[in-house]
Amino acid sequence: MGPIIVRGAEPDDIPAITEIMNCPGVVHGTLQLPFRAVEERRRGDEYDPDVHRLVAEVDGLVVGILTLHLQRPARRRHVGSIGMAVHDAFQGRGVGRALMAATIDLADNWLGLHRIELTVYADNAPAIHLYERFGFVVEGRLRDYAFRAGRYVDALAMARLRPAATNGAG
Repeated sequence: MGPIIVRGAEPDDIPAITEIMNCPGVVHGTLQLPFRAVEERRRGDEYDPDVHRLVAEVDGLVVGILTLHLQRPARRRHVGSIGMAVHDAFQGRGVGRALMAATIDLADNWLGLHRIELTVYADNAPAIHLYERFGFVVEGRLRDYAFRAGRYVDALAMARLRPAATNGAG
C-alpha cells in the first residue's frame, strides 16, 4: 500500500465515494442505507461553504471520506460535527487516522473551531478507540439510536474540545 494522501473531495470522486458508502462494513457502521446510487450522491453533493469534505487516496484510489459540517446557528458557530467512512478493504490501515489528523488541523488551525462532535455506534470499538486517540470523550449514550440489520442499536455521543492555545509568551 502506497502513502495515504488526504485532499479535498472533488466532483469526480463521487463514484468512488458511492462505492465506499455501499461497502457492507460502512453500511453497518454508519446511518447509510445500502444500495445507494451514484446519482443520489451526486444530487446531494451541491456546494455548501459550511461543509468540508476530505478524502483519503491510496495509489490514486479514493478509499475514505470525512465530512466536517459547521454549525449554522450563531451561538453554535464554534462547533463542527463529523462523519467518516473508510472502504472495507482499507479499514485498520491508517486511513481513518490520516483523515482525523487532517480534520483536526483544519478545525483547530484554519476554522478556529472550539468543539467537534460525532456520534458512533456503541459497538464500534475500533472507531471509538480512534476517536479517543484524538481527544474525543464520551458525553453520553443514546439508547436505541438507530435501526440496523433488524434491531435497534445504541450510539455514543462524543466530542473533542480544542486544547487551550499557547501563544509562546511566558
